[in-house]
Amino acid sequence: MNIAELLTDGFGRVHGVVHEVVDGLNADQLAWRVTPEANSIAWLVWHLTRVQDDHVSEVAGVPQAWTAEGWAERFSLPFDEDATGYGHDSDDVAAVRVSADLLAGYFDAVYARTIAYVAKLGDADLDQVVDRRWDPPVTLGVRLVSVVDDDIQHAGQAAFVRGVLPG
Repeated sequence: MNIAELLTDGFGRVHGVVHEVVDGLNADQLAWRVTPEANSIAWLVWHLTRVQDDHVSEVAGVPQAWTAEGWAERFSLPFDEDATGYGHDSDDVAAVRVSADLLAGYFDAVYARTIAYVAKLGDADLDQVVDRRWDPPVTLGVRLVSVVDDDIQHAGQAAFVRGVLPG
């Protein structure tokens, strides 16, 4: 297995969980929260997708699907276009009310872009420094593993919420 195959497998696992979670749910179910301060499935999947879109687009040197492909307009959320969910409060979480088709459509668009990007990577690419704001500086390998890790954690949280949905 090479690095492109490894990353494809990692992002593919996120893809599988996201679809298992959102498929068949309506907007009310996607917006349901375990407690008034908890994250909903809709917010969790939107957030993990926004982070992946933001981070992978940055290292790939391409515009984000969110804006370049019109997803921001289709979602019509009351946030700045560059919002990814970091720092969101309970009201922001509640504002993410969307259909499963819209949520899965955006996720699939970002997933396809991510897989196309990682398919071209070789082992030597992973040592490239992509963010010097940290000590030590962040390499491409560390950034991509960070995205997979963040995504799978949020997908797992969404799966938990689906498992305790009432009715």
